[in-house]
Amino acid sequence: MKLILLPRNGGQSFTLDTARGRDIGLIFAMTLLPFVLGSLCLWFFLASSQQADGRQILADWQLELSRQSATVEQAHTQVGDELSAITIKVAELQARVMRLDALGQQVAQIARLDNGEFDFTRQPAMGGPELAGPDFASDGAEASIQPIQQQLSLQQMLDSLVVLIDNREQQLALLDKQLTARETRIQAFVAGRPIAKGWMSSAFGKRTDPFSGKQSWHEGVDFAGKSGSDVIAVAGGVVSYSAKRSGYGQVLEISHGDGFVTRYAHNESHSVEVGDVVAKGQVIASMGSSGRSTGPHVHFEVLRHGKPMNPARYIHRASL
Repeated sequence: MKLILLPRNGGQSFTLDTARGRDIGLIFAMTLLPFVLGSLCLWFFLASSQQADGRQILADWQLELSRQSATVEQAHTQVGDELSAITIKVAELQARVMRLDALGQQVAQIARLDNGEFDFTRQPAMGGPELAGPDFASDGAEASIQPIQQQLSLQQMLDSLVVLIDNREQQLALLDKQLTARETRIQAFVAGRPIAKGWMSSAFGKRTDPFSGKQSWHEGVDFAGKSGSDVIAVAGGVVSYSAKRSGYGQVLEISHGDGFVTRYAHNESHSVEVGDVVAKGQVIASMGSSGRSTGPHVHFEVLRHGKPMNPARYIHRASL
């Protein structure tokens, strides 16, 4: 088969004969050329589309990475600010503990308590084996190690502060108990005169009875003064008796514990009742001349387990 190609401008024609092998190859090449060119165009189109999609994905990744980097930076700044604020708060707490130590030391000195037991100048005793912490070190991890180390350091500060506060709370609680017990002992300590103004008109022991003129035993001391003047408690305690009694007139008794009872007789009136708790130095009655009496005075007795004691020993008794 022969193919005759005629050019448009009327030039010389060109003939291809299928009987010749050279012409067959040329005809085959001319037939496949459009398919090859179409395939190449399609490949270039697809490659261009894929490259554009890849660039878009890369741009999206870069944008997301920028956003995440900004978020991490913001979180890092926020954590740093919070750590700084907590560190300042810890420093304030430490300063308050130091002032508390100074106050506790001053109270212990004023109360004359054992400095070995209430020594607020020393750190609390602690101990135990040293254990290695977790290994946070790794290549390229310096940025993440620093916040962890700051948190560990801050946690150690907080733990130390908690231990210190617990120790101070225990010491102050013991100090409060000691002071309360001391105050109770001071309040219950029988000492002093049952009047603010007046003089001792009759002592403890043998004396001449003012009514019979005979020798008799006087189980207390008498303090004379102005009628209606204050009668005060020589120690804190609980009113255990308040009524009239033969010979004593209006009599008031206060129990102080440890077997001690004080008695105040010949009163004009009482300011307290049975069951009342009275403090040392509190006004409990007004001086009078009730009962077997020659004039306004207070008959004062000190009893220990029911046995009369010489009140002079307690009137001039030194304080705790």
